[in-house]
Amino acid sequence: MKSIATLTLNPTIDASYDVDRVIPTHKIRTRNERYEPGGGGINVARVFCRLGGKVECLYLSGGGTGAAFDGLLDDMGLPRRHVTIAEPTRVASAVHEAETGKEFRFVPAGPTISEEECAACLDLLREVDCDYFVASGSLPPGIADDFYVRAGALLRERGIPLVLDTSGHALKETLTAGGVYLVKPSAGELRQFTGEALETPEDIAAAAMAIVAAGQAELVAVTLGHKGAVLAQASGTTFVPALEIEARSAVGAGDSFLATMLFALSEGRDPVEAFRYGMAGGAASVLNPGTGLAHPDDIERLFAQVARA
Repeated sequence: MKSIATLTLNPTIDASYDVDRVIPTHKIRTRNERYEPGGGGINVARVFCRLGGKVECLYLSGGGTGAAFDGLLDDMGLPRRHVTIAEPTRVASAVHEAETGKEFRFVPAGPTISEEECAACLDLLREVDCDYFVASGSLPPGIADDFYVRAGALLRERGIPLVLDTSGHALKETLTAGGVYLVKPSAGELRQFTGEALETPEDIAAAAMAIVAAGQAELVAVTLGHKGAVLAQASGTTFVPALEIEARSAVGAGDSFLATMLFALSEGRDPVEAFRYGMAGGAASVLNPGTGLAHPDDIERLFAQVARA
C-alpha cells in the first residue's frame, strides 16, 4: 500500500451541533455535540486512513486550541508532525437546524503565520517520506500565495507527486507554475482561475483540458456539487452525474472525494475508475452530520451505483 502525507496550513477544530431552531439573541440549547480535527489535509488523511491507507499529517498548530487539536489527532491514531506557531489554532462551528434542515457554518480566518514559522514548515517538507503529497486547504494570513509553488519544487526534487486542493491566488500561482499530478477544484474555483463563466459541463471540461494541455496538471477533477463532476486527462474528459441522495452535511465532501480518488489511484486503478470511486466518497460524506466525512461501507455501496451512472 502506497502512503500519503498531507499538509494543512490552516487546520481547525470542527465543532458541530444540532439545535431545534436558530433564534437571534436567545440562549440555544444544543445536542449531539461533536469535536473533530479538520482542515483540508486533515480530512483527506482521516478518510484515506479509514480505507486502509498509510498517512502522515503535517500541519501548523498553536495555543491551547493547538494542544487540543493535537490530542484529537492522537485519539484517532493519526501519525502527525507539526510546526508550533505563536497564535492559537482556529475553531469552526457547524450548526444543524432540525426544523428546517439548514446548516449554518462559521469559519474563522485563522492565525497569522510569521516568516519564521513559514520557513519551519518548508523545512518539515524536506524530511517527508511518502508516495503522494497532498497540499489541501486555504492559506492562513501571513503565508504568501506562492507557498505551494515552493513546496512543489521541494517535492519534485525528491520525485514525490503533488496533489493540490486549494483556491484563489494560491491555486492560480501553483497551477501557473505547473507540474501538479492531480488538482481538484470546484466549479467555482475553476471559474475564478480561468476568469470565464463556464456555464455548462462542456465548458468546464474544455477549461480542465486546457490545464492538462498546458502541462499544469496531469489529472484535473472538477466537482460540480449536485450536478456531478468532470475528469480531464491527456486521453480526454469524463463526466459523471451526481447520485440523488439526501444530504445531511456538505462539510468535507470535497476532501472525502479527493481521499477516495487518491486511494484508488494508489491501488493502481485507472484514473476514470478512481474518479468514480471519488464520486462515491464525496456522496458518502454528505450522508453524515457535521464533519463525520465518508465511511468505507457507504463508499463501497455508493460506488456500485456510480459505476452504473
